[in-house]
Amino acid sequence: MNAIDKNLFDAAETELLRFTTAGSVDDGKSTLIGRLLVDTKGVFEDQLDAAKSVEDKKGAKGAHLALLTDGLQAEREQGITIDVAYRYFATPKRKFIIADTPGHEQYTRNMVTGASTAHLAIILVDARKGVLTQSRRHAYISRLLGIPHIVVAINKMDLVDYSQEVFDKIRQDFSDFYDKLGFIGGEVSFIPISALEGDMVVTRGDKMPWYNGPTLLEKLESAPVTGKINTEDFRFPVQCVSRPQTEELHDFRGYMGRIESGSVNVGDDITVLPSGLTSRIKEIVTFEGNLQEAFAPMSVSLTLEDERDISRGDMIVHTGNQPRVEKELTTMLCWMHETPLQPGKKYLIKHATTTVKAMVTALVERVDINTLDHIAAPAELKMNEIGKVNLKLLKPIACDAYTDNRATGGFIVIDDFTNMTVGAGMIQ
Repeated sequence: MNAIDKNLFDAAETELLRFTTAGSVDDGKSTLIGRLLVDTKGVFEDQLDAAKSVEDKKGAKGAHLALLTDGLQAEREQGITIDVAYRYFATPKRKFIIADTPGHEQYTRNMVTGASTAHLAIILVDARKGVLTQSRRHAYISRLLGIPHIVVAINKMDLVDYSQEVFDKIRQDFSDFYDKLGFIGGEVSFIPISALEGDMVVTRGDKMPWYNGPTLLEKLESAPVTGKINTEDFRFPVQCVSRPQTEELHDFRGYMGRIESGSVNVGDDITVLPSGLTSRIKEIVTFEGNLQEAFAPMSVSLTLEDERDISRGDMIVHTGNQPRVEKELTTMLCWMHETPLQPGKKYLIKHATTTVKAMVTALVERVDINTLDHIAAPAELKMNEIGKVNLKLLKPIACDAYTDNRATGGFIVIDDFTNMTVGAGMIQ
């Protein structure tokens, strides 16, 4: 791939921003998303008309904005959002995918799911209520998951007379808490908005002349799409081995998969993990033809100059730039199942393209994500709780710390009896 091709590839990647929205109950997430969709022409006229007809019957101003996002009948009947919902819209500058996550305390697992691939997190704060425990919880989870950009949208400014004093106090309260989290890096921005009236969401309005920063949409359009893909470290988990049974390709042996991070060139020296076998890249094969160079997140087939015993679950990396190969891991784990996690229990760990049996050797601590207290050596980890967990694997895996590489530092936990996903973890 030449420089022009790489620039085009990078442009294709950076035009899509994934962001998550989170807040306490009734902070106005559905109204905010509805406002973004309506004001950016992200909904069809018949959808808007149908939502407005329901609003006319209810007589509640702005109800149609929330109805545009509450797609499940159960949500409308109960008046709450009960699951992660993905919404899509676009502007001339960028495409967007929204993960709308519930504000209820018992849905930590849903926020972890929605935020796991996000480039940016919007945390809504009700201007009348200020920073709540839910706000702190969402900030902690966002930074734990390595989301590089956090936007604190202080909503319902129309209900506090668009007061700059209220905005400044909430900004200070949130900043004081955030500084105590101890996370390195990341950007936090504060924007006063009224999702109901539309001020500072897509258009500026004229009610807050004291605020000179960007509108929420301007922030979404300008935020760098960073933090998702590690561009330095080449990591290629092997998905399968291609051996075509044809006369012209009877000697072909290609290792197929997706480049999770970094880049690779023909002629590069590589090491296969966990075996430690070495070789050199012979070809980079794609459906459109062979390449000289390939980048994450491209899916390719690699051929090597030497015959090597490589199978699904192995990882090809650059010699001299290798991840850890370990059987014992210290992890931060979000538990997602009604049956608690307990020390001594065995599970399956799905990491990249490999699945390996593992045992919980210790529950080191549980984090109370409402108070940020660390409870040492808890007896179990219940659903929606987050804790530090030590695991011992049946065989070693090649992995990075989650803070260095999301793709090779994250994993899911599977119950080997029911085959259900019961947890999501980050390697420390």
